[in-house]
Amino acid sequence: MEFQNQYQQPQMPKYECLLFDLDDTLYPLSSGLSKQCTKNIEEYMVQRLGIEETRVKDVNQLLYKNYGTSMAGLKAIGYDFDNDDYHSFVHGRLPYKVLRPDHVLRSLLVSLPHRKLIFSNGDKVHVAKTLGILGLKDCFEGVICFETLNPTNNNEASQFRSGCREYFDHSSLFDAGSELPVTPIICKPFANAYEEAFQQANVNPQRTLFFDDSIRNIQAGKEMGLHTVLVGSSQVTKGADYAIESIHNIREAIPGLFGVEEMKMNIQKFSDIIAVEA
Repeated sequence: MEFQNQYQQPQMPKYECLLFDLDDTLYPLSSGLSKQCTKNIEEYMVQRLGIEETRVKDVNQLLYKNYGTSMAGLKAIGYDFDNDDYHSFVHGRLPYKVLRPDHVLRSLLVSLPHRKLIFSNGDKVHVAKTLGILGLKDCFEGVICFETLNPTNNNEASQFRSGCREYFDHSSLFDAGSELPVTPIICKPFANAYEEAFQQANVNPQRTLFFDDSIRNIQAGKEMGLHTVLVGSSQVTKGADYAIESIHNIREAIPGLFGVEEMKMNIQKFSDIIAVEA
């Protein structure tokens, strides 16, 4: 009797939801899309915003470092521009042809018995186009992206930032310890982006596994209660529960992810044991 009680109930799967970043997570950094995206951002800063070309690279790097995305940083320091125009310039000119349908990843995602969601800082057009080319669009229950996190229209945002650009001195970005303005944009790695994602998708972070290629995003996710997987590295770092070089390595690196399969095996094992004892 004591033996039977020990195996009475198989454990429920540890995770009920899988939250995936998109860029450099569902496809490799080696695709070169991120490099081209950075180039497009810098060209936008020069051509549309009039930022000095000799300074644009340093300014862009600091904005990304402090705000999670260059766009969030630009909005924070007072640049007033149309969100759709920015996304069209930055993502609309990407060489998507470098991507190919990923049949291996598709099979892997389909086999995972969990809710699956995209959680990206990118805009909806970019997310949809990328997933479409990869052949993964129907693998996900929903998408959390720029528009879902930032539903405020451009006119309202413009009024919020009116006149800010004139007084901001770019040199203050380079001053150690200087206080930078808060961005009106909601995006990873800020806590409000995770809170919005949890609320919009009805996600329980304690039962959710989060995949992202950014150490900063992973660490922020961990602080918000998520279980975390750093993609693109085999080195487990602070804030990451797992680290995988490729998204294709999920099954080998995280065997407990396939909880339903394991439950069936445990039930069968329990039945076999009881049959032997009987």
